Order: sequence, then C-alpha cells, then structure tokens
Amino acid sequence: MKKAVVFFFALALVLSISGVCFAAGKVAIVTNTVSQNEEEYRSAQQMVAKYGNRIVHVTWPDNFMTEQEQMITIVARLAADPDVKALVINQAVPGTNAAVDKLLETRKDVFIVYCTTQENPPDAARRASVVLQPNNPEMGNTIPIQARAMGAKTLVHYSFPRHMSQPLLSSRRELMKERCAELGIEFVDATAPDPTGDSGVPGAQQFILEDIPKMVARYGADTAFFATNCAMQIPMIRSVVETKAIYPQPCCPSPYHGFPTALGITVDRDNPDNLQHVVDETRRVLKESGVEGRLSTWPVPVAMMFTVGSAEYAIKMMDSGGGLDKLDVELLNKSLSEYAKVDVAMTPYVEAGTEYPNFLFTIMGFLTY
Repeated sequence: MKKAVVFFFALALVLSISGVCFAAGKVAIVTNTVSQNEEEYRSAQQMVAKYGNRIVHVTWPDNFMTEQEQMITIVARLAADPDVKALVINQAVPGTNAAVDKLLETRKDVFIVYCTTQENPPDAARRASVVLQPNNPEMGNTIPIQARAMGAKTLVHYSFPRHMSQPLLSSRRELMKERCAELGIEFVDATAPDPTGDSGVPGAQQFILEDIPKMVARYGADTAFFATNCAMQIPMIRSVVETKAIYPQPCCPSPYHGFPTALGITVDRDNPDNLQHVVDETRRVLKESGVEGRLSTWPVPVAMMFTVGSAEYAIKMMDSGGGLDKLDVELLNKSLSEYAKVDVAMTPYVEAGTEYPNFLFTIMGFLTY
C-alpha cells in the first residue's frame, strides 16, 4: 500500500512537472504597427488576451526599410529568452531574413513562421519552418476576373519600386496585365509614394485620396482600383465609395482590412461573432451609399488567420509534447481552418521546377457587398 502511494505521488509529480514544462513554452509574435497594418497587430493582441504571458508581442519599426539594425535587435532579444520556442512574423517584411539569420546563430530550436513574406521566396523557405502566403500570383488572374464581373472597364494598379522589386508582387502585376488584356479591360500602371519614404504613411494616404478622383474623371466610374500597400486601403475605400468606382479586394483580403475604419463601423476583434457584424454593417453602409455590388473582399481575414492559426498550432504542438522540430501540415491546416470556419486550401510554391513544401499558398473566393 505504501509503495502504491509513493508510486502515484511520484507519477503526479512527474505529470505536474511536465505540465509546467509544456506551459512554459512561449510563442513570440512580431507584427507591423497599427498604422502599417492594424489586423496583424490586433491578431497578436488577440492571442495575448487568450494566453497571457505565453505570448510575447513586439512590433517592427514603422520605417523598417531604414531601420534594419533595429529589426535584428528585436529578434535577438526574443531569441535570448530560452522559453521562446516559436516565432511568428507577420509580416515578414524586407530585412526579416537578416534578423532571422542572427537568431539562427544562437538558436536552432525555434519554430519560425513567415506570414505574407516580402523576402525572396526560396530564401524565405530556407530559413522559415513554414511560410504562409496569400496566393499573390493567382490573384493576378482572380482580381481582373472579379473586377470584370463587377463591371470594370479599367483597372488601376497602384504600387512603388520597393514592392515591384518583390517577385511575387511583380509577377502578380504582370499576370494582371495579361488577364486584363484578355478580358478587354484597360490596365493602368500607377506609381504611388512609398509609405516608408520621406512623406511617410500620411503622404501616401493623401496621394490616394487625391489621385482616385482624377482617375475616375479620366476613365469613368467603371474603374477598378487596387493598391499593393496596406496603409493605402482606407483612403482608397473612401475615395472609391465617394466616386462610385470599383474595389475588387484589399491587398490583404479581409472584411476587416480598411472597410470598418473607412466606413465608420465599430469593430470588436476579440469577439468571435464580430466578423458577421462587420460584414452586415459594411453591406448596409455600401448599399446606402449607392455602391452595392461595387466592392468586394475575401470572406475571412487572412492576415489574422495566419497569426492566430500558426500560434495556435505552435501551442498545440508544445502542449501535446509533440515538439516543433517537424512541420505537421495537416494539423497546421486544421488550426487555420478552425479560425476561418471554412476549409483552407493550401498549395506549395513552385519556382523553376522546384517545389517548396514548407512555402504554402492560400486563396479564397470573393465576398461581394
């Protein structure tokens, strides 16, 4: 009897220690600031609210293009905490590779997630445990098709040299041009100020507010607008609604991306039922504004799905004792789908005949308001 008591006491102690060990595993999340991308920021805050100090949330500098050393310092500080077992980076902006290289000098045990990377795809795949990316090349087909279905005769593509130096974004633009030509849509290649440049985010936003009415005056209201930068979406939606133009989707497709702020809709991202409220309110406001059927997006906030789904995956793996040394694509897909509440299709990236099984594309159908 005494031996049995001792055995069960020892077993309970082992399980208790193991539980503490699992709970000690942390997920670090690096996002852009609210001004660069509110969804990314809020998705990390959502995980902090759920898991407390198991989540460490930090942000990239607003002007990350000129503060690469600060990016390296941010990641190095995270790596200095031995309890950090997973690192989710949303977005993996230029300079992420250099920061991760510094981490890998001292830590080989961190599960690294790149979300919506702006780094060269093969380079990103070599460093990250997994890369999650909206299927930008395929959007080169789907955006013109959606624009045409909404009545577009012209499609204006706003970007700047920094973005067009990125293979996935530049290839999307080229496919967009080709598809527009096939559909009989005039493609207009427009250059906007880079929000990380001298004029900053306010300058880029002011440009969009002023330029869209000029474009509509020139090409007519049946003009669709697309911009490659997150900070441009709010002024773009406002201008499209005012000019009765067309908006096929935000750069980061989501009912949350740009719409609520542009249209004055209250958002509670911590409430899982809030998404339907936002969709319903967006539809109501746009109908009242006389632009029903002229704006659309994807039905799921993809940027938030990437943060939440990958962080949940890491916590599940740590708490199950399964470890993070090997990617379980099926479990990751399940974690993403649980957030989206729909099945999430993922396909590997292929470049020059080489498949990158840890670089996973996602794409969805459209929600038209």
